[in-house]
Amino acid sequence: MRTPWDRIRHALGFEMLGLLLVTPLGVWLFSMPVHDIGAIAVISASLAMLWNYAYNLLFDMLLIRVAGHARKTPLLRIVHAVLFEVGLLTVLLPIFAWYLGISLWQALIMDMSFALFFMIHAFVYNWIYDLLFPVPAVTEPAKQAIEKKKAAAGLGRRSAPRGVKGGGKAGRLPRGLNRLCEAGAIPESEPYRSRE
Repeated sequence: MRTPWDRIRHALGFEMLGLLLVTPLGVWLFSMPVHDIGAIAVISASLAMLWNYAYNLLFDMLLIRVAGHARKTPLLRIVHAVLFEVGLLTVLLPIFAWYLGISLWQALIMDMSFALFFMIHAFVYNWIYDLLFPVPAVTEPAKQAIEKKKAAAGLGRRSAPRGVKGGGKAGRLPRGLNRLCEAGAIPESEPYRSRE
């Protein structure tokens, strides 16, 4: 999982690049003064930065809990970007309408345009960011959490009888642990006994 400093760098870079791209685009597309689009962009970016930090932290924690790692497939990246924008849209819609003095419908159209831009921006930015700053395969806290679950389920290493290498006869892996082995979270060489 990423460190807090890495998450801050990620969020700041995302929002600064987004502001540089979306402000002139918004002025051109909506024919509004640059100070109005700029103000909305700064307000949006500030709220989005806070949401970005919290959302990505929670998403990665959930991904590690479910899959045992924080790597995202292209399909998962799409889901990640869409859910991020839906959450942000919910917060920003009334702010757009109030600040610009426009109807909720106009604010929805404007916000959807910004959301579409930022969804594409999020997909591309996060993919490039992950290439430049890769997520560690499995973190120590994740390994420790997995070990605690194994111990609680009675699946930890068992001592080998004298003269038997590797802890005796290993049973087949319990359901779910196969995925953890495939993800590299648990070495496949560890002997396990099934509880059957």
